[in-house]
Amino acid sequence: MASRGEIVEEAWRRMPQASARETPGRFTRARFERILQLLTGVGAGVLGVQALIVAVTADGVPMDPLLAIALFASLGLMVVACLAGFGARLFATVFALGFPVILLVWGLSDRADPDPHLQPAPFYLLTVSAAAAVVGLPLRGQIAVVAAVHWLYANIRLIRGGWSLEIWESTVYDVSIALLLGILVLVLAWMYRGIATGVDEARAQVVETYTAARVAEASESERVEIAALMHDSVLAALIAAERARSPRERELAVAMAREALNRLANAESDDPQGSDDDVSAEQIARELEARAGELGIELTVDRRIEPDARVFPGRPARAIALAATQALANAVQHADAEGLAVRLVADARSIEVWVEDEGPGLDFDAIEADRLGIRGSIIARMSAVGGSADIHTGAHGTMVVVSWAEQIEEEP
Repeated sequence: MASRGEIVEEAWRRMPQASARETPGRFTRARFERILQLLTGVGAGVLGVQALIVAVTADGVPMDPLLAIALFASLGLMVVACLAGFGARLFATVFALGFPVILLVWGLSDRADPDPHLQPAPFYLLTVSAAAAVVGLPLRGQIAVVAAVHWLYANIRLIRGGWSLEIWESTVYDVSIALLLGILVLVLAWMYRGIATGVDEARAQVVETYTAARVAEASESERVEIAALMHDSVLAALIAAERARSPRERELAVAMAREALNRLANAESDDPQGSDDDVSAEQIARELEARAGELGIELTVDRRIEPDARVFPGRPARAIALAATQALANAVQHADAEGLAVRLVADARSIEVWVEDEGPGLDFDAIEADRLGIRGSIIARMSAVGGSADIHTGAHGTMVVVSWAEQIEEEP
């Protein structure tokens, strides 16, 4: 049985992941972060070019060359990192924390703004600093950066403009618009991050539910398989030992007991029920005759094998042989093999085996749920390989029919 960790990994492999670098369970959040980085890179690039033009033209408010180099170098690195998807958080954090410092140094210079209606280069980067904070900083850091840069810019503009009424009007209007944009960026990022996290949590719950169901299914399947294995092998060996009269029969009983012990010892292997090699209908018939001989019964299987009969996949063939063997064991144990007959029919697509006896029959509804001779070793075994098992019983005997047919997909 696969371990819980293997089942969880299998479940996550069925879920789409952003990339091999992403932790399972963060697909939606990772996609949102990448989209946010791309939007920040594109927006910062466009506004950065606009700010650069203002910073170097004579009509604008010129900046100190060293400050301009520090500002646009950090901005350029952030744009490249966001577009490339490598180091975006690092360079966004550097720009978000460095921009208030550059604003402060710029404000301490002794230059006066020549025209209150001309916006200096840093104005165009206020919203960019908010987006950089969203990419690189936690929520409290984002709020602190947005509040700090807008407060600094407003005071610097008022001081450099001499606190005139005209500078007040233009500054309040411009900073209000920029602040609203910054808040909008913060709110949208916070909202969509919450949605993405909720989606990832829902996906994780689905995986957990799937894992729990698979673990329960695997545990139950293993329990039924081991119980059916013990029932088939051990009970058959006990029946053979009980009916053994001659030395040859006792040797057969010993061999069956040894086989039962070997099968129990190999029950933990990945393939306790045999290989997937194809098996012919004739081989199944011979195996049933051999199994009957091990139970002390001389039996000839009535074969009705069509010329075009196929060879059957190993697992369904093995399931049919084991289920029919269990039906034989039941007939020997409960009907004393009275009127026992086995018939096998095979054609190009299917195989069926009938096991009949003339015993007293059985009350299927009265069989306890933990008895696996019919439910586990016959019905469940055939269902597990896509086959079927039908049981007809009455006062004149019991007939067990196990069958398997190749599934042919219909063309749309």
